[in-house]
Amino acid sequence: MKHEVAQKIILPMLVFLVILMAWAVIANKVENFPTPLSTFTAAFGGVTADGEEVVGVLSDPFYIENEDDKGIFWQLLNSLQRVFAGFTLAILAGVPLGLLIGMSKSAQYAFNPFIQIFKPVSPLAWLPLLLFIFQDINMTAISTIFITSIWPIIINTALGVRSVNEDYINVAKVLRFTPMEKVFQIILPVAVPFIFTGMRLSLGIAWLVIVAAEMLTGGIGIGFWIWDAYNNLNYYAIIIGIIVVGLVGFLLDSVMGKIADYFDYTKKGRS
Repeated sequence: MKHEVAQKIILPMLVFLVILMAWAVIANKVENFPTPLSTFTAAFGGVTADGEEVVGVLSDPFYIENEDDKGIFWQLLNSLQRVFAGFTLAILAGVPLGLLIGMSKSAQYAFNPFIQIFKPVSPLAWLPLLLFIFQDINMTAISTIFITSIWPIIINTALGVRSVNEDYINVAKVLRFTPMEKVFQIILPVAVPFIFTGMRLSLGIAWLVIVAAEMLTGGIGIGFWIWDAYNNLNYYAIIIGIIVVGLVGFLLDSVMGKIADYFDYTKKGRS
């Protein structure tokens, strides 16, 4: 047990050191590319090699200069608000549709071709059309997240319904359950773990999409913040933004993973 814990700590640290060395090599080869040390200074503040005092991006994340100039906390907050708005809509539409597709062969035949066609479409393909429809940055981002993150929820919910043992369905017929009773007493207890797995995948896609969406639509948000840093040749901020986006994505996935595990009766049974 102690050996496993040591591995979980030491091995990631070794990989981290390799990444830092590779980063340092790239910074040495590419002119003006930020080094690990200078990026750390840009993130948390300090004195540069030239003796210049730097206020770090993460040392004051809550500042508000004006409506268009805010700290990274507010950028993340705006992005998360859009993500959860689109994600919530995807749940509200995706779960009932997935239940319908899983319970009805006719619905499966009707919807499956369109799911397979639209599922692989890039979010960047939807953005121009949705921006033309809504003429609004927030609605465009939210609707893009909705369209691109709904598919895992539909597919996994339908898969959960189809995994219900046929004997349970026959019992429901013998007891003359209404359709709603069959859903809540027979299907959902089995399908819930699948639904939460779909939601976990969906949230990951939503967080992935928001960065690209905000880069193209503008406004306040972490995606636009990174793109604005590129336009201002602030490469330190780009790297900081990438790391922050990755950490937030990791946190979101971890939380959803814990929630999914809580509702997964198969894992509870094994433990």
